[in-house]
Amino acid sequence: MSRFFNRFSAKVSAITGSYLAFLIAVVVVLVWALTGPIFHFSGNWQLAINTGTTIVTFLMVFLIQNTQNREGIATQLKLDEIIRAISEADDDLIDSEEATEFELKELKKRYQLLAQQHRSLKSELDQIAAQRD
Repeated sequence: MSRFFNRFSAKVSAITGSYLAFLIAVVVVLVWALTGPIFHFSGNWQLAINTGTTIVTFLMVFLIQNTQNREGIATQLKLDEIIRAISEADDDLIDSEEATEFELKELKKRYQLLAQQHRSLKSELDQIAAQRD
């Protein structure tokens, strides 16, 4: 059942995220808006669009979240494998998605410092190269 739901949610997410699905949604809203005068903008007329959009939104939240969860896990596993495979990579980053907020902030500070050092070194190398020319 879980495998079916995963395939189903991925398919529905792909379909509903398409250009055609968006156009259909726009057409539905336009038809609803244009029928307002016919139904004298009644409570039932308003209830129809409100109920429909609420139901669709409620169900889509779960389908999209399922798809994003699986994609996020797959991406994380791929990144972990790249980190593991590259000997120069920092193994501290493997499973960083499991770190606490404090640990992530500390890692971010560390990498911001490394980026700053890299920019400084690159600037120095650029100046040396410019002096040689």
